[in-house]
Amino acid sequence: MSDKNATVNLNGANLDMPVHQGSVGPEVVDIRKFYAQTGAFTYDPGFTSTASCESGLTYIDGGEGVLLHRGYPIGQLAEHSSFMEVAYLLLNDELPSQDELNDFTYTITRHTMLHEQLMQFYQGFRRDAHPMAIMCGVVGALSAFYHDSTDIADPEHRKISSHRLIAKMPTIAAAAYKYSIGQPFLYPDNSLSYTGNFLRMTFGVPAEPYEIHPAIERALDRIFILHADHEQNASTSTVRLAGSSGANPFACIAAGIACLWGPAHGGANEAALNMLREIGTPDKIPHYIERAKDKNDPFRLMGFGHRVYKNYDPRATVMQETVREVFDALKVTDPVFETARQLEEMALNDDYFKEKKLFPNVDFYSGVILSAIGFPTTMFTALFALARTVGWVAQWNEMISDPGQKIGRPRQLYTGPTQRDYIPLDKR
Repeated sequence: MSDKNATVNLNGANLDMPVHQGSVGPEVVDIRKFYAQTGAFTYDPGFTSTASCESGLTYIDGGEGVLLHRGYPIGQLAEHSSFMEVAYLLLNDELPSQDELNDFTYTITRHTMLHEQLMQFYQGFRRDAHPMAIMCGVVGALSAFYHDSTDIADPEHRKISSHRLIAKMPTIAAAAYKYSIGQPFLYPDNSLSYTGNFLRMTFGVPAEPYEIHPAIERALDRIFILHADHEQNASTSTVRLAGSSGANPFACIAAGIACLWGPAHGGANEAALNMLREIGTPDKIPHYIERAKDKNDPFRLMGFGHRVYKNYDPRATVMQETVREVFDALKVTDPVFETARQLEEMALNDDYFKEKKLFPNVDFYSGVILSAIGFPTTMFTALFALARTVGWVAQWNEMISDPGQKIGRPRQLYTGPTQRDYIPLDKR
């Protein structure tokens, strides 16, 4: 219970609202009784000042550039952990012991196969279909094939469906890519790691063995860690809102994928890479920086600034190191990276960007890395969805487990016409 209140006087009502303090972060004013006692709504477009739930998963301090998963800094997890370990952490509150990690990895590995009829589902899409369109459809269809784990009131069902979603997403994403280029699907290889298996299913071919480059496997695993969860962003909020209605977990994750597809959300790394390619060479950077400052020019620096972070995105630091490792491993001499490096340096030393706190975010470098590995830009958001599935199912599980959870029902500030009488068609 809170021992502090915020007082509002409105419409003759004197309302004392409890003020809650989380384990870390700003105070939160509890306005759940605000409408009932005042007859008024609060107005918060985009919910930028609204805590929509109570969560113990992820904490972000945008002003200080902090991102914690269950209290662990993202930088430490990216450096020392693995994606499977982070997945276990998000789902189970604590880092696993070696035995727990082995058991969890074994379980995920044994769920990677897709139902054979579901694989035929791909044939209904055009060859030029965007991978995210395919993923939305296939993930939504999972509930038709795995309806033995859709009782959301049963903790065991929730656990099984969570494992299935995390395990099958790499298979679904890789198959979407294979279908788009006309190559046969590859079945999962249970002898490989989660990330190694995905690389093989994406780039391998049946006629010859696929050699996994350790540096690439580690880089992609790190990218998955950095995208595993990010608090109550648009797609996570979509998953929670869909889940609040009692929808099955596969439908909820499909809804999250659809939201993530938006260029302002998951598509930002693709936009950042396209921007770097448009700039082309470092000598053109000053021209484009001046264009970015011009309010009348539609050009914007993609990959800079963040809805939450008003400091350097802690994930961008890891990405900056990772891109160098990938380029060294692959012997890449892509001018895009040099353009990105110099653009970052110039922008960070420009008063305009410093005043507006437009720092590089994770999208600024991740697109460059994925392109160097060999992924087309259409797969960037699909990879994001693959990684974020872990966060989505953890958030969904947390929400379903909350006995106080209610169906989401935002209200509005209505500015349309007041009540008026219907006029017959022949009188208009």
